[in-house]
Amino acid sequence: MTLPASALPVEAPPAFLGVAQSVTGKLWRDRLDARGAARALAIVQRYQLPEMLARVLAGRDVGIEAVEDFLDPTIRKLMPDPYTVTQMEAAAKRIADAAIRSERVAIFGDYDVDGATSAALLAWHLRHCGLDPLIHIPDRLFEGYGPNTEAVRMLAGKGATLLVAVDCGTTSLEPLAEARRLGMSVVVIDHHQCGDELPEVDALVNPNRLDDLSGLGHLAAVGLVLVTLVAVNRELRERGFWTGEMPEPDLLGMLHHVALGTVADVAPLTGLNRAFVAKGLIAMRRRDHVGHTALMDVSRLNGPPEAWHLGFMLGPRINAGGRIGRADLGVRLLLEADVSEAARIAAELDRLNTERRVIEQMAEAQAEAEALASLGLEDKGSVIVTASEGWHPGVVGLVASRLREKFSRPAFAIALEPGGLGTGSGRSISGVDLGRAVRQAVKDGLLMKGGGHAMAAGVTLRKERLAEFRAYMESALAHDVANSRHENELFIDGAVSARAVTPELAATLNRAGPFGSGNPEPVVALPSHQLVYADEVGQAHLRLRFKSGDGSIVNGVAFRSIGQKLGNALIGHRGQPLHVAGSLALDRWQGAERVQLRVLDVAVPDQGPTVIK
Repeated sequence: MTLPASALPVEAPPAFLGVAQSVTGKLWRDRLDARGAARALAIVQRYQLPEMLARVLAGRDVGIEAVEDFLDPTIRKLMPDPYTVTQMEAAAKRIADAAIRSERVAIFGDYDVDGATSAALLAWHLRHCGLDPLIHIPDRLFEGYGPNTEAVRMLAGKGATLLVAVDCGTTSLEPLAEARRLGMSVVVIDHHQCGDELPEVDALVNPNRLDDLSGLGHLAAVGLVLVTLVAVNRELRERGFWTGEMPEPDLLGMLHHVALGTVADVAPLTGLNRAFVAKGLIAMRRRDHVGHTALMDVSRLNGPPEAWHLGFMLGPRINAGGRIGRADLGVRLLLEADVSEAARIAAELDRLNTERRVIEQMAEAQAEAEALASLGLEDKGSVIVTASEGWHPGVVGLVASRLREKFSRPAFAIALEPGGLGTGSGRSISGVDLGRAVRQAVKDGLLMKGGGHAMAAGVTLRKERLAEFRAYMESALAHDVANSRHENELFIDGAVSARAVTPELAATLNRAGPFGSGNPEPVVALPSHQLVYADEVGQAHLRLRFKSGDGSIVNGVAFRSIGQKLGNALIGHRGQPLHVAGSLALDRWQGAERVQLRVLDVAVPDQGPTVIK
């Protein structure tokens, strides 16, 4: 008798390839337990898909009935009724009123990529409606995050009657109260975590508010703006606003913005987000948007854009304007229609991004030394808190990310001003809610300001309270950090040999993309492949070549590995066999397409042959 998949045992499988501890200290696990393996087999049989693709789908909990929709996610199927979001109807009606009355609308956005794309998308729509919106992106250094009273007064003075805050505003109680006192209506479209107290506004559209049951809390702000504009379009359609002279705008034609903001904000690529990014990448490949095309060209993309390009190449350049340059450069680029002017703005963002990297590297070296000193030889401590005068506030989030990656702990980097005020950013690890701990620290009076997501947070505090803040975070997060770090596992989707690592295999696996947060890139393992070449390239990277028993070669790269456990192990094992784990990427050079393995981890094989079943 054959048991159904649901009846199979689900205990954790043994270590993949027997790797109980890799060179980076990880336990390798097969992503599929017995139930998952049975589902993968069923997917192969029903859809005639390659086994490795079926394993990837099963490993991401794609049900057998959902395979076709997963491989071709459509916005039409996944888009909910916008009015399921709390106060969405009020927001849509108020924005529609502004369009009909030809009001002066002010858009207040955040200075990051999600904020820039949100502001650009909303401004594009309002312009299509015949309005000329004001756009204000605050200066990170002088204004800080979110609406501030001076900027609100300035916008009111320019005649704005409706203020729309995008990717910010949920915690801006006093500035938005001032906007109301000045006679402005206020609509907030935000996705940051909410406390108990909310601003008194005409509409606060935030699926993470406690009274929202829409289930859209995973959307980036730019995705939420798109959903809001779907509601606005519907409202204006019902009022007879759209005519031959004023046709309804094609929102799906602006998915470039939604894809870029969603990936750059590390929103989970599941459900509607995944459809946004999949279709947005298709739009970007058409090269029909002046700003995005200029951004891709200055980033020197050598092939069709993929999700990781948005996060690591395009996003940082948009961000550079808000970090160390003019905060509104990103929005200006995304709204620019002139090709030569777009190229000029993109070149300026590229220059600022290069400058940002230099500033970041200097701060990163200092922060790493401070972190090593605080952890000590015994590697004790659950949270890293670093701070220094002279750090640029625009790069502290990036420094915190590097510390989090290197030390596998939540990390804060705080820039101290001469007057003793510190502004910083924190980045967390899976399973540790940093935003909640920071909001509690604000409630307890330790922080002057603070908030964010589970994985990222911003803080403002006095220098003299640094030690107290460090102890507070250690106490608040120690238990969750211990649990998370205990589960130091690398999940493997399947084993292949070098001969099987082809552009065709990479293209097959990419059918399960786009990959990112919430939909991790497939990880393949190469059992007992000889490391025949390892040499430094670029900034702290290693270029590699591995050879299988039949003589086949696969090229690889280990990013930012020099001086790390992975890089040291690779250099120390030249010429020797290693189990290798990594993700496949297509490398395009001078018109040729090759597949490259992005090496994530390696392990020294046990003695004796390894057999791939």
